[in-house]
Amino acid sequence: MIHSTRRLPQGAARILLAAIVAVFAGCATTAPEQDPVVQRLSELDGRLLRIERVLTNQSLLDLSQRIEASQNEARLLRGQLEELQHSVGKSQDQQREMYGDVDRRLTALEGGGSARAAGSVGVAGGPALPVPQGDDRQNYQAAFDLLKDGKYPEAVNGFKQYLATFPNATLADNAQYWLGEAHYVMKEFPEALRNFRIVLDKYPESRKIPDALLKIGYCNYELKNFAEARNSLNRVVQQYGDTTAARLASQRLAKMEGEGR
Repeated sequence: MIHSTRRLPQGAARILLAAIVAVFAGCATTAPEQDPVVQRLSELDGRLLRIERVLTNQSLLDLSQRIEASQNEARLLRGQLEELQHSVGKSQDQQREMYGDVDRRLTALEGGGSARAAGSVGVAGGPALPVPQGDDRQNYQAAFDLLKDGKYPEAVNGFKQYLATFPNATLADNAQYWLGEAHYVMKEFPEALRNFRIVLDKYPESRKIPDALLKIGYCNYELKNFAEARNSLNRVVQQYGDTTAARLASQRLAKMEGEGR
């Protein structure tokens, strides 16, 4: 059997061969880093990484701010819960206090305006109590409401007058703690630190000890006393490991570790 084959004209074959050689020669001589397509892709990849880093940092900042706000709200809510727990089963005592208060007011009215004038100012002519004619519980709640409403200078005055007027009240340790908290929220860290330390020194059996230790650590952190901050936070974790304060202390210690503090 005879097979017929077609051959390209000699000139056309030479042209095709030259084209193929040029293509392969171009691929062999152009380095990847010099390829415009590769360069463009590398540029786009770098821009994308920079954008991702910016977005990540902003997200972390927003998250940190939300966490801090939530922690402040949680502390105020815990204070309210303590107030509710403290008042459970006290209805009869409150009624007796109410009748006693009414009797005192009637006595003051019968005796003229001097008693009313005396009750309208704080100790040693200082700022007035939040409820001048009220008892210790009413004045504590009024000062706490000022703190909760964001009226921090007024809350500071209220708690100071409360502690000066009712130094042995059942809620004196709480008042001392919230006085420190009011200063802390206003970023008056030295004064806040002093008041939180009073909680430890004067009320060693108080339920506010873990929170006071935590805030002592926070204050020292803000004042750049990092060794003292670490000591206080470690005490919270070691001595009060099953509390919210211990969890917050662990978070701040982790933050300090990340910052190289």
